[in-house]
Amino acid sequence: MEYIAAALPAKKTIALIAHDNKKPDLLSWVAKHKALLEHHHLCGTGTTGGKVATALGLQVKQFLSGPLGGDQQIGSKIAEGKIDCLIFFWDPFTQMPHDPDVKALLRLAAVWNIPIACNSASADLIISSPLFNSPLERMIPNYDSYKNKREQL
Repeated sequence: MEYIAAALPAKKTIALIAHDNKKPDLLSWVAKHKALLEHHHLCGTGTTGGKVATALGLQVKQFLSGPLGGDQQIGSKIAEGKIDCLIFFWDPFTQMPHDPDVKALLRLAAVWNIPIACNSASADLIISSPLFNSPLERMIPNYDSYKNKREQL
């Protein structure tokens, strides 16, 4: 696989997602870091995004609820290069009916090399990094030849 450099901007678009049992943890984490997060663009799945916006007064673009396709909508935005960071507090102890969607979302975040946090410790490491509010160069797969072939069809 060939890779090319791509930039994450200083003002990032951050996706916020939490499974039901983890929503209180995410709300607590966002409240703790509200002053930093309000300088970025926030989005989230429907229920999580709505809870963050209502409880903390932050602007959050809301997609559908995760089980109704919100995870896939966010995954699509990652593939389009429109989401720069994924904060996803997932519940490792509860089986989810939309588990294939969750796995696909995590896979896309890994493929497109964006930062991913799955709990408060990893989210704290991301947000406390000096790179959080700075541009960041990352390597992503170069699909130009694939895209060119498809356009020729």
